[in-house]
Amino acid sequence: MSRLEVVKTGKLWIGGDWPRSESGATFVVENGKGETVARCALASRKDAREAVEAARAGLPAWRDATATLRGQVLYRAAEMLESRADEFTASLCDGGEGLAAARREVERSVDRLVMLAGWCDKIHQIIGCQNAVAGPYHNFTIPQACGVVVTFCPASPALLGMITLVGAAMATGNAVVAVVPRAAAMTGVLLGEVLAVSDVPKGAVNCLTGDIEPLLEPLGGHREVAVMVSSGLGKAARTTLRLAASDGIRRVHTIPWTGTDWEDDGETCSPWFLEQFVEFKTLWHPSGV
Repeated sequence: MSRLEVVKTGKLWIGGDWPRSESGATFVVENGKGETVARCALASRKDAREAVEAARAGLPAWRDATATLRGQVLYRAAEMLESRADEFTASLCDGGEGLAAARREVERSVDRLVMLAGWCDKIHQIIGCQNAVAGPYHNFTIPQACGVVVTFCPASPALLGMITLVGAAMATGNAVVAVVPRAAAMTGVLLGEVLAVSDVPKGAVNCLTGDIEPLLEPLGGHREVAVMVSSGLGKAARTTLRLAASDGIRRVHTIPWTGTDWEDDGETCSPWFLEQFVEFKTLWHPSGV
């Protein structure tokens, strides 16, 4: 007798837990043949608010960890990602990529995560500085995490785009709420599973899957959000996000990259790309005369 296939159910990842959407809504993920490969939770406005609150609660543990430790955690995530390469490749193939292209994207994503891990204890020396001042003082400008970062991830390249945005925000010490569109939902769920077993503190990264448009206003207008970075949003969605963010001190960045642009390590791992996830603090200290 043939057995009934168990279809994977992808949940949200909020505060280190795997809740279903508070609305109970789900959506079907199909492969190129129209076959159901998974069912994922459809994030609601309330889920978005809870993800931000979880990120704010999880921020101190990640932000205050040593830069070396953050790099080790991201490197561990790269190890776990590589160990599940076949599973990620299958997910990308279900999303419409060819086998060779999917394998290449997974490999590039592992390499990207390793590169970002390397920046954790080096970014301060590159974009920080000692300033020349007129007077008997030492004057230093140092980068520090902004706080809670929301990343609106692209549908393509699903994994590489997600790794780049989430990894860059994490490397600079921020807590992250990653919003993943339907087309990349299962890849987002798998990435959450990887990070969950990579010593990432609870709440430091949270993942919402489903329709992005209903989440633009609650996330864009949330006062605990410091930075929003988006890729793949249409003009109307970008306008909605900026309007929602306009009543507070929140930065909104749009990533213009498409297609092979995401493969350019010189751009995507540049310290000037990472700079959008930090703010600068200047310190004065008396010096001997």
